[in-house]
Formats: sequence, structure tokens, C-alpha cells
Amino acid sequence: MRIPSWWPKLSFQVWLIFIGRLLSQTGTGFTLFYASLFFVNQVGLTATQVGLGLGIMAFAGVFGRILGGSMADGAWGRRSTLILSLAISSLGSFGFALSHNFWSFALANVAAGLGQGLYWPPAEAIVADLTTREQRNEAYALNRLGDNLGLSLGVAMASTLVALTGAYRLLFVIDGVTFLIFLAVLWFFIRETRATCPAAEPVLAGWKTALRDRSLLVFGLSNILFTTYVAQLSSSMPLYFRNGVGIPEVQIGILFALHGALVALLQMPVARWLNRRTRIQGLQGSALMWGVGFLLVWLSGLAAGLGSVVAVLALAVLSLALVSYNPSASALVADLAPDHLRGVYLSVNSLCWSAGFALGPMIGGMALDLPQPWASGLWIFWVITVSWVWGILGFLNRILPCKVNRAAVPPVMEPAPLGDAER
Repeated sequence: MRIPSWWPKLSFQVWLIFIGRLLSQTGTGFTLFYASLFFVNQVGLTATQVGLGLGIMAFAGVFGRILGGSMADGAWGRRSTLILSLAISSLGSFGFALSHNFWSFALANVAAGLGQGLYWPPAEAIVADLTTREQRNEAYALNRLGDNLGLSLGVAMASTLVALTGAYRLLFVIDGVTFLIFLAVLWFFIRETRATCPAAEPVLAGWKTALRDRSLLVFGLSNILFTTYVAQLSSSMPLYFRNGVGIPEVQIGILFALHGALVALLQMPVARWLNRRTRIQGLQGSALMWGVGFLLVWLSGLAAGLGSVVAVLALAVLSLALVSYNPSASALVADLAPDHLRGVYLSVNSLCWSAGFALGPMIGGMALDLPQPWASGLWIFWVITVSWVWGILGFLNRILPCKVNRAAVPPVMEPAPLGDAER
């Protein structure tokens, strides 16, 4: 059978990682958009406590990300580090299923955060190992497609399960099982992708190089803001739609399932379009979409009787923001990284996620505990911060190395008209 010309031409290993991430994120989708609702409305924690717990998860992830980057570049390698991360993440999911108070909730967050932290540097480094610069937008987009398609499927199935049974704790058990399935895929089918055996050196030696890279650090400032935006999708936004806009829980699940499906639909076409833009241009477009989307979320709380309609529009715009951000950010860091330090460089990128998912839920949780109209002002605050992102990206555009600050695929140029002497 002939493969269509538009189909991404990527390593079979990249496709296996895609399948594993699809399975794992399906389990995560069972819990991601229901976790905050469950622990606030069923267990009895406050929104601030839930935000604090998610912040604890993010801070635990800091240690995991630092260690995970060094392990992926060192003797452990990408594969073994991933297997360890998935084992710990499954323990975190089962811990959530058993949580009945803040302290057990916080402990489960520690395990989940450590597992996530160990996961991201080697997972992203494998993709960089197996691709060229021209392929990375589509390769990272394919992995994000697995993530978002899995989330969409998980949310849809979770909505049905909750509507039929109300068994919220079963969602966390399913999440833990899918981590174990991904672990089995890695164990039996994925080979080590690190090109060479690392020289004997201190575990954290690569961090000296990474932390002296000015372009990487400047990008990190903007990336922390981007990841606080992403955190709003799973922490503050479901609570705001439920308690601030008045959308029923099952309908919220459907909205986010549709959001995940739209992200999956847009991911590959947008990635191919981004190939003809610089990484910075892709990130600037994403920032603009985040601002517009958050403005629409704010308006959903003011649109009497039409809140659900405006929420749909907001999530549609935020889908565009997400699909233009994810491949551009990961590909930019992979382009900056020396081959032997991809794990550490992508760990810095992952640390931005840890910071964003620490700050975002805490800021959102404290804001949503305030009375109206102060709670709704959270979304105006995020709109204002988009101007900060544009300023940082403008500076980064001026200091990036020339080999990085160019489109992955040069635009097709029209031939110049022939002069009289050439005809």
C-alpha cells in the first residue's frame, strides 16, 4: 500500500513512542479534568488546597526533571529512565485513588510529580535522537497528537463513566494501569537511542553548559509563562466553568473532550505549516492565541445564558494556541542542544513546565476562592501577561544563533523573471 505524501516520514521508534503516549494519556484523561472537581466537591478540600497540592506535584517534579535529564544523558540512558518514571507515576495514580484528606492527597502528588519529572527529559530526548531538524516539528507534533488524542478519549470515557456510576476513584486506578501498559511497551519494544556511551564525569556536569546558554535561559522565561497558561486548562478552567459560569460537570467533560479532539485534528497540519516559519514566529502566534482565548474565557462568565457557547469558542482558540506552542518550544530547545546534552537541555525545558504547573494552579486556586468579580479577573491577568511573553520573545529573536533562528523548511521561492540578455 502506498503511503500518502503528507504522512510524516519518521522512524518506527517514534511511532512506537506515539502509541505508548496515546495509551498513557488516555489514562491521564480519565483524571486530568475531574481531579480538581472531585477533590473539591467530593472529598471536601478547598480550591486553595487543591492548588497547593498541584503545586507540590510540580515542585516534586523539579527534582525529577533535574535528575531525569542527567540520567538520560548518563549511564542510565533514555529507556531505563523512562521505565523508572512510569513505575513511579503508577504509584502516584494509585495513591490518588486512596486519598481521603489533604495529607494523603499531597503524598500522592509527590509521587506523581517525581514520576512526571523523570519522564519528560528522556521522552523528549528520544524524539530528538531519532529525527533531523527538518523532521522535529512533525515528530514532536506527532507525540503531542498522541498526548491530546489520548486525553480526548480519556475525558470522553471518564464523562460516561462518571455519569453512569459516579465512581471517581476508579478513574485514578485506570490511570495507573495505563502507565503500566506504557511501561510494558517500552520494556519489550523500545531500544536505547543515546548514540554513544557517555564519558565518566559528575552526574550534574552537563548543567554547567546548559545554565551558561543565554538563549536557553531567555527562552525559559517565556516558557514558564506559556506553561502557566497550559496549566489553566486542567486546573482553574474546569472549576471556573463549573462554579463561575454554571456549566454542569458532565457538559464540562464533553467540552474538554471536544477541545482534545480539535487539538488532535489540528496538530499535524499546524506543525507542517510551522515548518515554514521560524520557531520564534510560531511561539509569537501561540502567545497571541492564548491572549484571545483567555479573553473569551472571561467573557463566558459575563454572557448570561450563552456561557457554554462562549466557552466553546474559547477552547477552540486555545486549541490553536496549544498546537502552535508545543512543537515550536520543544524543537527550539532540541535545536539549541549539543547532541550529548539533549537530556539536560530538554530537562531545562521540562523544568519550565514544573514551574508553570506550580505557579499556575496556585495563582488560579487563590483567585477562584475570591468573590466575584475578583475571581473572573484571573483571566484578564493572564491576558496582560501575554505582552510580557512578546517582549521576551522579541529579545530572544535578536540573540538566537543564526543556525537556529530560521525556518526548518525554507519557503519555496518564485524564480526571478529573465532579463532581455538571458532570454
